[in-house]
Amino acid sequence: MKFEAVLFDCDGVLVDSEPITNGVLCQMLNEAGWALTPAQCMEWFIGKTVRSEAERIEAHTGRPLTDAWMAAFYARRNARLAAELQAIDGAVEAVRTVHERLQGRIACASGADRFKVEMQLAQVGLAPYFAGRIFSGHEMPATKPAPDVYLAAAAALGVAPARCLVIEDTVTGVQAGVAAGATVVGYSPSPVGHGTPEALRGAGAQHIIADMAALPGLLSGW
Repeated sequence: MKFEAVLFDCDGVLVDSEPITNGVLCQMLNEAGWALTPAQCMEWFIGKTVRSEAERIEAHTGRPLTDAWMAAFYARRNARLAAELQAIDGAVEAVRTVHERLQGRIACASGADRFKVEMQLAQVGLAPYFAGRIFSGHEMPATKPAPDVYLAAAAALGVAPARCLVIEDTVTGVQAGVAAGATVVGYSPSPVGHGTPEALRGAGAQHIIADMAALPGLLSGW
């Protein structure tokens, strides 16, 4: 087998969290005075941290992005995730199969904060497969599109980045995986939206899958 480890992004790859998180963000930005649509919010914020877009937010709302506002966002986000979050179709079985095939050499490398990642994986039953192998871009010198979180995950697994397969659904994430020296598979379940096949290929994804259930077969045949 060409690859010795698989490194998964979390949001949009393992859990269908992005519509929920961006729904909360869009509502709060509108409340703060920035009239933007859910589609615009997805386009501007998918694959990025809210704080990384502080300048844009402050320019449109006319207010500073405070710790108190971020705390309120996290609280409202977490409440909705706890009530509504589901796994991406096919993701649980794909992770279970890849985990077994690679003898546990998988990791979750997310740009999100650790609390959110761990909460989400636990909620959809994926936490046991990633125990001790969860990496947050918030804890790195730089988050995606910088490669730090993927380099940290590969190092922890003892696998060279070139022998790692990264699964990503955003241009920002694909860029991070490519910058780390890994091979990237783009997950794009829809031909339209923020992570189209064309956009992910343009960022450096070498293969595109539209169904997470296809991942084990792809890994076997590569």
